[in-house]
Amino acid sequence: MVATDEPFRISVDGEEFEVRQPQDSPGTYHFTWLTGPDPQYGFGFRSHPPVRVDRAELEEAVREFLSQVDTGTGFIE
Repeated sequence: MVATDEPFRISVDGEEFEVRQPQDSPGTYHFTWLTGPDPQYGFGFRSHPPVRVDRAELEEAVREFLSQVDTGTGFIE
């Protein structure tokens, strides 16, 4: 399981994300895409059932997000 008391960074396929998980919401994660086109851009992820997930699952969520990004604009269209 990933410790989530403080925001942490993960690197996936050369892209950097800051990850936050509200203490009162197990399984909910907020990702900010630090190397993306907009410093406020990112996405949310929620596990089902709502439990903390391991790093591999978070990396897979990032890969799913990146697969939806238009390479021309850097955003999901």
